[in-house]
Amino acid sequence: MQDDPKQREIVRRKQFSFRLNIFFFILFAVFSVLIVRLAVLQFVEGPQLSAAGSKKSEREDPIAPIRGNIYDVNGNPIAYSTSTQSLYYSIQPTVRGGKSSTDQAHEMAEKLAEVFETYGDENNAMTKEDIIRQMDLEFRRNYISTPRRIKTGLTNEELAYIMENQSEFAGVNILEESVRHYSEDTVAVQLVGYLKKYRGARNSYEFYAQKMEETNSLYKYLEEEEVGFDGIEFMYQDILRGTNGIKSYPVNSSGAITGEITITNPEKGADLYLTIDKDVQLHTEESIMKHLEKIRNSNYHYERAPYAVTGFAVAMEVDTGKVMAMASMPDYDPNIWAGGSISTADYDNFEHVLNNGTIRPVYGPYSDEERRKHPSSILPLGSTIKPLTVLIGLNEGLFGTNTYYNDTGRFGFGKAGHETYIRNSGNKSYGNIDGALAIQKSSNPFMSAMIGDRLYKRGAVNGKSSIQIWDDYMKQFGLGASTESGLIGESNGVIDYFAEAESGSPQSALVYASFGQQGRYTTLQLAQYTAMLANRGKRMKPQFVNEIRSSTGELLQSYEPVVLNEVDIPDEYWKEIETGMSKVGVQGFEGFQHSFNRKTGTSEQDVAGRRAENAVFIAYAPADNPKLAVAVVVPDGGFGGYGAAPIARQIFDAYDAVFGLGEKPNDALYQQLFGKSRAGSDAATMDGQQEGTDTIEDAEANE
Repeated sequence: MQDDPKQREIVRRKQFSFRLNIFFFILFAVFSVLIVRLAVLQFVEGPQLSAAGSKKSEREDPIAPIRGNIYDVNGNPIAYSTSTQSLYYSIQPTVRGGKSSTDQAHEMAEKLAEVFETYGDENNAMTKEDIIRQMDLEFRRNYISTPRRIKTGLTNEELAYIMENQSEFAGVNILEESVRHYSEDTVAVQLVGYLKKYRGARNSYEFYAQKMEETNSLYKYLEEEEVGFDGIEFMYQDILRGTNGIKSYPVNSSGAITGEITITNPEKGADLYLTIDKDVQLHTEESIMKHLEKIRNSNYHYERAPYAVTGFAVAMEVDTGKVMAMASMPDYDPNIWAGGSISTADYDNFEHVLNNGTIRPVYGPYSDEERRKHPSSILPLGSTIKPLTVLIGLNEGLFGTNTYYNDTGRFGFGKAGHETYIRNSGNKSYGNIDGALAIQKSSNPFMSAMIGDRLYKRGAVNGKSSIQIWDDYMKQFGLGASTESGLIGESNGVIDYFAEAESGSPQSALVYASFGQQGRYTTLQLAQYTAMLANRGKRMKPQFVNEIRSSTGELLQSYEPVVLNEVDIPDEYWKEIETGMSKVGVQGFEGFQHSFNRKTGTSEQDVAGRRAENAVFIAYAPADNPKLAVAVVVPDGGFGGYGAAPIARQIFDAYDAVFGLGEKPNDALYQQLFGKSRAGSDAATMDGQQEGTDTIEDAEANE
């Protein structure tokens, strides 16, 4: 049957009508949803979106915090910060067909000089020449893109004039910043450290590179901010820094400020109170420099040391590990780092004394050519190792406290016909001597024969070779191991006995090591070792900070002694070395009223075709109740008893005057040393006598 055309048309129209209705229904639904959504946006989400939009137009700029201060133990300022307004100048690019960068800088210098003269403080005046010098147009201190700090401490009048006429001062910016000042007395400058700009520091230390990832405005570092770069300034950077302030202000799409500026002030960093006392530290530094001058020009052959130009000393409390003095001399004025950079002239003058020679190699004020001719601050211990050598021999059962050795003046070892001989200085012989007398006389043959050679011949014990056993003792006493002071750049020293065992023999390595010629160590390591001799086996962590306080004086943290490790050695062995150390002859302790144990040393090094003799000295006092351990190192200083010991005496005296080696501080000595008296002080006597029977010449001849 054929379809009816009329019927098909009716069906088609019905289908079209249905589809059209569906389309209009969907369109109605869509418009309904849009109208509802618009209503929600306007009446419900509108206020929230408006607030969010407003927030996006808010800009936040961090304001660098004011750095915390560093004081000595009594609150005398060593490093302190002030907030100030500083003017920076950025070198302007040369405009095509216009003025060069140099011409623009000179014009700006002239304009700034007029402003400073008219509105500035006459005590902080700057001429055009001063300004040009600060601009560093020859790029001696900065890259071309680095803003130059021209002047700090702007007056309100200077600030107002420049801000009101900003369009006239192209390249000039005013920043509020923290300015670091250091005591003009130059107190422990290498220990305290210095500051550099963050933009430079982050390229030098991973610690600062990681700070670049900080997103919180309170902690984000600023490019022109000054940060700790060495010493305590770096070690306690996070504590000293504080937190940023925030400058908030609304801006339009063009970045122009459209409303009121809100300032959240920065939070000042915490203050550090060091363990050192200013008087003790300065007396230590002065004593080193005076003694260097003395021995360079002395006519007495035991004392004369013409090449002695540097000296290093560390004094550490025996039971606490607190460092009471740390001197690396000569030092310098750290204010040369003002502004976070240093001039080429200053760097050339002071580059060899910027580092802390008590923890790392320093050569002193030599030219690059002269440096090769002199030893650095890291030296062999010489005879100051001998108390430990005797302890090792006793503790390893190589001999006993009643064992005697016939010192003929020399000891030979090696293949028959090819022996190597170890001698006493001056080829002196001492006959039958025990361990204590060997320390007193500083016998090289005793150390070589009774400890070095016997340890080698005994061989391995429990799988450890003789060299490894020796190394274990060295590490336990902090020699060749980190003192764990926390100071950046600290050296672990240089160990030579493993290399000697390979290039020479294990026997020669142990023989030479037994009298202090197979390892080079820092003065801080030597002081830690001396304190360990004094407290009979506890290695104390060196401490430099006594307290941390908030800027309002609230105690945030105090410090307790930290024992790094202990050695278990019988008392009778300790007594043996103490007996020997109590009788070592030494110069400079005449009239010292406290008992003290000590050891002199003269370590030898071959440098540039000559043999350098270095003065080394260790001591602790009082002998029966040790409070203070002192180590002094004078490269090229000759005999330890002459070149280093008198410096140690001055350190003991200074500590005695301020803190007391006895039951109370010595007020009479305080008056004598510092030319001032303490209120309510009682007179003290100075009638003690030095212990020991050896003459200084006998003792020194045996090193």
